[in-house]
Amino acid sequence: MKTNKSYSKRLRVTKTGKILARKAGKNHFNAKASRSSQLTGKRMTQIVMTNKSASRFLSGL
Repeated sequence: MKTNKSYSKRLRVTKTGKILARKAGKNHFNAKASRSSQLTGKRMTQIVMTNKSASRFLSGL
């Protein structure tokens, strides 16, 4: 099975094996958002996957 390259570029795998992704909807139009919601957009969220599904969908990482 092929790895989805456009999505795999948005992920980062840490040393411990966690898969982190950036939150959606934080690229632009953030001027009217509160400061706390702007800052939470900078943080990455952890994606929980089983080893089987990670090896299936993210074999290229």
